Amino acid sequence: MQIPQVKALSTTLLWRFSIFNIALLLGLMLWLWQVNQAVNVVQPQLPSDGKLQCVSYSPYYHPGQTPLNPNSFIQPAQIDRDLTALSEQFNCVRIYSVSQGLSYVPEAASKLGMQVYLGAWIGWVATNNDKELDLAISIANKYPKTVKALIVGNEVLLRGEQSEAAMQAYLEKAQRSTMVPVTYADVWEFWRKHPKLEANVDFVTVHILPYWEDDPQAITEASQHVVNVMSLLADTFKKPILIGETGWPSVGRQRQGSEPSLINQASYLRGFLQLAHEHAWQYNLIEAIDQPWKRELEGTVGGYWGIFDTDLTPKFAFTGDIQPRHDLGAIALSGALGFALFLGLAFFFKTRQLTVKLGLCAAGVVFGISTWLQMQYLASACRNISEWLALGGLALVGWLLVIGLVWRICQPAKHHALVLKTGVLILSVATISATVLLIVDGRYRDFSISLYALPILLLSFSSTFLEIDVRPPRLLGYVLSSVLMLTVVYCVYLETENISAYYWLGLCGLFVTALWPKSQASTPSLL
Repeated sequence: MQIPQVKALSTTLLWRFSIFNIALLLGLMLWLWQVNQAVNVVQPQLPSDGKLQCVSYSPYYHPGQTPLNPNSFIQPAQIDRDLTALSEQFNCVRIYSVSQGLSYVPEAASKLGMQVYLGAWIGWVATNNDKELDLAISIANKYPKTVKALIVGNEVLLRGEQSEAAMQAYLEKAQRSTMVPVTYADVWEFWRKHPKLEANVDFVTVHILPYWEDDPQAITEASQHVVNVMSLLADTFKKPILIGETGWPSVGRQRQGSEPSLINQASYLRGFLQLAHEHAWQYNLIEAIDQPWKRELEGTVGGYWGIFDTDLTPKFAFTGDIQPRHDLGAIALSGALGFALFLGLAFFFKTRQLTVKLGLCAAGVVFGISTWLQMQYLASACRNISEWLALGGLALVGWLLVIGLVWRICQPAKHHALVLKTGVLILSVATISATVLLIVDGRYRDFSISLYALPILLLSFSSTFLEIDVRPPRLLGYVLSSVLMLTVVYCVYLETENISAYYWLGLCGLFVTALWPKSQASTPSLL
């Protein structure tokens, strides 16, 4: 890669550098101020004791815990602690299986005066299903006052693991063997596809999840969507209906107009509770505690449907205003550390111009806060070592590119330019790869905007307004730019209602300004 002579920046360009970084800092401060404003959302009419009807309980929230490991076992002491905390806010819990130690849940619930929707997990293997159902039936018979109902199977037809006839047989067996009510749980569309199952249950248990609909619902439309679905189901079925799952994620990728956030989670659940009160619905919320293991199946968003986080701390209250963020202290500390780092770089590079020091200090604060936001994203998204290495490595490349730009501005040299060009090439390949993955596996892939935003903003500005050449060789630049724009435009085409897709489009467009070769007159050779 041929590197031309590197020149020092003029005073005018240094002023541009400083003004841009100050503007970035002011924009970031405005955004942080905005997202830290308390929000007033629906105040639902709650029961006199403040307790909600029921919530899905899965105890797999500690590191390494997952129901996907057949050797997992939840100790009774953990179940006791969990239910003691949940009993303060809920009258009932729903569990999905009685294996891996969950057979203890009804006993623990009975001590606290709670009830249980007892689940028997039905999967592919008949012998496992028979063993699970037999155990669930024996528990239901042992705790008939605690077990509100026996739920035989969860979304089995949706997953295609059993036929309708097989589910009828399992349900008939449960009806013959226990006196507690028996039901089957599935998404509402699949209940409408299999209405004959109504004859085999005491009530119909449906899942209504506006975020996961084939036509994802925006938060402003979600409550009406539930009303519409319940009206449709009331016209379809004669038996009572339990909303067996409904909720909203607090973290994760946006699906069309359906955006996960703490505010949206609180807004949806509060609004739903008010509707449940007005329509006298029976319901079970999903879910009690965040489930990190679900990220393996559903991407980042799968792990963050909990009303409690993994420290058993409520994410929000069901009364009063909602505070979106609780990390202002960490943000301030990160900004201060970034300021100190870049001020130290200014002295290390023996920078004398006040304009450069001013710009570096502003850039340092932005860098520090950006790093904190990136670490939050990595903690929520990375599911294993390979993802930590890949996404963490990408974040590291971005940090090095930002520091490399500072180095180039303070001490211009050919090898600094080579470092920048190499980093830009790595970042461009990563950006194209991320966009392709959003196209082919978009349902469970995040728009990793926080990892790309700062390096791309600084690179595109430096290339366009500071005359710092970070472009790859001419032909390669054309190829990378063209592939990136084609893929990102198609990505937006697939998700025209997703604001994150447009942010990604804008970010990639800015990156192309740094990749696209200069005019032929200024760059005579294609290579």
